[in-house]
Amino acid sequence: MSSHGTHGRERDATHASKDIEKLGYDAHEAKKTSAETSLPDLSEEGQLPPPPTLSAAEEKALYRKVDLRLMPILTLMYLCSFLDRGNIGNAKLQGLTTQLHLVGNQYNIALALYFVPYCVVDFPASLVTKKFRPSRWLPVITMTWGVIMALMGIVKTYPQLVGVRIALGAAEAGFFPGVAWYLSMWYPRHALQFRIGLFWGGATVAGAFSGILAYGISFMSGVGGRLGWSWIFILEGCFTVLVGFAALFILIDMPTSAKFLTPEEQAYIIWRKKYDNSLVGEEENWAFKHLWDAFTDWQLWTHVLVYMSIIGPLYGISFFLPSIINGFGFSPAASQLLTVPPYVFATIVTVSFALLSDRTKHRFPFILAGHAMCLLGFGIQISNVHFAVKYFGTFFCVAGSYSAFPGVITWLANNVAGQYKRGAAIGLHIGFGNFAGSIASVLYRTQDAPRYILGDALELMFVGIGITMLTVNVLLYRRINAQRDRAAREADAKGVTYTTAQLRALGDRAPDFRYTL
Repeated sequence: MSSHGTHGRERDATHASKDIEKLGYDAHEAKKTSAETSLPDLSEEGQLPPPPTLSAAEEKALYRKVDLRLMPILTLMYLCSFLDRGNIGNAKLQGLTTQLHLVGNQYNIALALYFVPYCVVDFPASLVTKKFRPSRWLPVITMTWGVIMALMGIVKTYPQLVGVRIALGAAEAGFFPGVAWYLSMWYPRHALQFRIGLFWGGATVAGAFSGILAYGISFMSGVGGRLGWSWIFILEGCFTVLVGFAALFILIDMPTSAKFLTPEEQAYIIWRKKYDNSLVGEEENWAFKHLWDAFTDWQLWTHVLVYMSIIGPLYGISFFLPSIINGFGFSPAASQLLTVPPYVFATIVTVSFALLSDRTKHRFPFILAGHAMCLLGFGIQISNVHFAVKYFGTFFCVAGSYSAFPGVITWLANNVAGQYKRGAAIGLHIGFGNFAGSIASVLYRTQDAPRYILGDALELMFVGIGITMLTVNVLLYRRINAQRDRAAREADAKGVTYTTAQLRALGDRAPDFRYTL
């Protein structure tokens, strides 16, 4: 270990102890913690040296190295996930409903039932990501849903379609919350949304690819005695299996097992993340109380409502955009291609919002901007205007819902301390919130075509709920942060102290924790 790294750590310890002392904590305990046990679960085992001191440029280069290893494959995997759950909207225009003799709202019911196992399995599946190793668990479930997707191409009846959609929902359930938790173990909280934005960009790109692929695959209609919808499922499912298999050789479990990093770089990432939320680090040991703490935390439930306000419009527009555009008078092939530009626009907005959000260290303004775009987009859809104006409105429907999503996920992850409580909160957040996807699946009914007034009105209801709860969150966070600022000053004046163990156990309720806005 270099002397530079040793002196850098001593300087970090000195600064940490001074900061803690200013907040009114036990300076002696803090100095002992900072100087001797800043990496208790690593240095005590002799696995890693103390973290080096990095300049801003060196830190940026380090995380760029991590990005290049993790983000491309994770983004591609999620592209497959969203492609496989949403391509049924494209398949509908290629003969799915006709060949399977779907009547009434059977198509909507098939969409809705996907979310039942997705919501139920989502939470427990997210908790096993660490236990089963992310580098194995995530690729295995990717290959599993790829096989299920391919099998969807050979279904012959409505009950078979429903059964396979239910299996698809169960298989995909643990992927997104698992990856959200996984990324939170690599990146500090104010660098997290950009990465989730890049990862989520796979979903928006999937929307664009879905239209292009459906258009190309439509020319295979009749090959092997199968219509175009069947080949959409088969080919895209096989591609997913290949991506999952490749991920087995690319993903790494945690920084400590990353051979592409030096031991000093591994230690820096662990140290940087461990002390990201608090000067004394996070609670690392599993206990049932972490699950209970997540379940009883007020912010989980307000965030669930914000999440639902985005998921409702997102899945509504994802599943039905081809049909909505087809209702403007375009042919099925043209409708598939016209779904591409709104998703390209959404991808640009999503990544831009994520980058700006991390740079400004704010979440709610960009979520609010997404809500505003949804308000405009669905407001145009529900009005009786020319189809060209309505098509213009779809850009805002797609971009608003997709661009707000990473901020909603990252905001809660930023404001929950402790890796196990955070993992539980993310799983519950996504699990309960995705019931809005089930609701959105039945909003655009066949009998309401081509204007779908009821569906658009209910999407506007979701947006209204989201704006309301977003405001509630911001007001409560500001109030609590102000209370903790006052309490810190009073504690300093009265000489009130806290031990390191007490602060870690309190997590995001600790007096030194400040909520991200």
